[in-house]
Amino acid sequence: MSAPKNKDSMSNVLVVALSVCFVCSIMVASAAVLLKPQRIANKNLDRVSNILMAAGIRNISATEVAQQFDRFEVKVVDLLERRVLSNLEVLDLGIDTSTYDQRKASKDPRLSKQLTDDEDIASISRRARYSLLYILREEETEAISKIILPVHGYGLWSTLYGFISLKGDMNTVSGITFYEHGETAGLGGEVDNPDWKSSWQGKKIYSDGQVALTVIKGKAMPASPGYDYQIDGLSGATLTSRGVENMVSYWLGEDGFGPVLSKLGG
Repeated sequence: MSAPKNKDSMSNVLVVALSVCFVCSIMVASAAVLLKPQRIANKNLDRVSNILMAAGIRNISATEVAQQFDRFEVKVVDLLERRVLSNLEVLDLGIDTSTYDQRKASKDPRLSKQLTDDEDIASISRRARYSLLYILREEETEAISKIILPVHGYGLWSTLYGFISLKGDMNTVSGITFYEHGETAGLGGEVDNPDWKSSWQGKKIYSDGQVALTVIKGKAMPASPGYDYQIDGLSGATLTSRGVENMVSYWLGEDGFGPVLSKLGG
């Protein structure tokens, strides 16, 4: 008569453990596949919502988000050639503006540029050749009312990703928002503070053709000669404040959207 099997033997334990791992991996993989469309939809909704918030359109439902975003023209900018591409050129390049991932493109040597130390004031290392921008026009005159630009740059602990909105003069800030960063809550994380973001409204970007907007240490005072170009510093977050300033200087400067804005402003 054979001896009974030891259910607590190492071989049985390994079989059970591996079986559980296999089943769990199948469940996780299946969930990832099944939920991918929803994740993509949520990511797109968040992106569009932040574009609208930068443009000053807030507190609307998901249905209204789509309706409001339909009012915007989505354009592709060739940052190397410093111009807005035509719809035919975008089609020839195979760029789908609804799914184009500028962050992913910046990692592809064929679609991006390695920045030199002198160029890389925003500490982003590489810059994608093609970027999107979003234009809102006046209904009656078709003149540009607002233009929303994607921006990103390094703060203290992380790269901040967001959008900055300019009025039709291509020089006056109408809004700014950040949708991703890893800055310290209560310090650099105050970039999400609605009061701080609202302080950007009406500030000027350019003086004599150069980016003049600065994030100062302390509070901007109306009596200051440079008040129109000054943003309040983030208390206790000097490096994050400097990072935001450098981000704006880069993306609205000569290596970013500056030349394109100059052309659009006519």
